[in-house]
Amino acid sequence: MAVMIHSKYGYEPPEWVQADAHLDKWYKDKKRRAKQHGAFSLDKKRRKQL
Repeated sequence: MAVMIHSKYGYEPPEWVQADAHLDKWYKDKKRRAKQHGAFSLDKKRRKQL
């Protein structure tokens, strides 16, 4: 049986822990970039309609 490592998602094989870390980094960067570029912002500047 493979060695199991305790991660924030429970006990997993080392490959899964590494994959989770990679996905977490990717998701965090994606959220940061979206926030930086104003994507999904509810308070966007809107034109007044006449």
